[in-house]
Amino acid sequence: MKPFLLLASRAEDDAAIEEYEAFLRFGHLEPEQLHRIRLEAGPLPRINLDEYSGIFVSGSPFNASDPEGSKSELQLRVESELGVLLDEVVDRDFPFLGACYGVGTLGRHQGGTVDRQFGEAIGAVDIKLTAAGRVDPLLEDVPDSFSAFVGHREAISALPANAENLAGSSDCPVQMFRIKENLYATQFHPELDVPGLLTRISVYRHAGYFPPEEAESVADSVRDADVRIPPLILRNFVRRYAR
Repeated sequence: MKPFLLLASRAEDDAAIEEYEAFLRFGHLEPEQLHRIRLEAGPLPRINLDEYSGIFVSGSPFNASDPEGSKSELQLRVESELGVLLDEVVDRDFPFLGACYGVGTLGRHQGGTVDRQFGEAIGAVDIKLTAAGRVDPLLEDVPDSFSAFVGHREAISALPANAENLAGSSDCPVQMFRIKENLYATQFHPELDVPGLLTRISVYRHAGYFPPEEAESVADSVRDADVRIPPLILRNFVRRYAR
């Protein structure tokens, strides 16, 4: 089997390691089947898509909707490199699944509007599939309603014209969409279980998602969440596109 490619951009090792291990675990992948590139660590090398089964883009500290003048050189580089790669990915309809940050990258690349209108605090929310989502092959065995972890400042407020909305929540109408046949993005985190989110709450307690002194109460609020369903999406992606 050709490996999958994980494009990550978390500089904090604890969060980066946990994230990579979650994609392995929930994708039922061995380490040699998931090649990770940490975009924050250096320039993106030339990617030959023919060497991979598909691409994952994980969450990120970057926000696509930040004013251009406020973005660091690192963020601008990462966005530029992802944009060039997405040109080919979209042109070829190459299997792609972006989690959280993937909404901003794929959504903006295809002409959607990404802004701060539908941000959600860290926690579990109820996700509901649309009519299109109920018949999408990537959502096989996923119930019409399920719980998933979120935590984002920005979201899609206007879908690209060529996108199909697959799922939403009460506070964020676009939680998952598809471009063409094989390009997907989720606003929620299909790779996050409770231990994974607890790690991120600890790592990012000073990142502005919540007051630092409230970290323990935020952690307590998610400990009993049932988020067993979202990882099915990662498994379905691997099963559908492994080659």
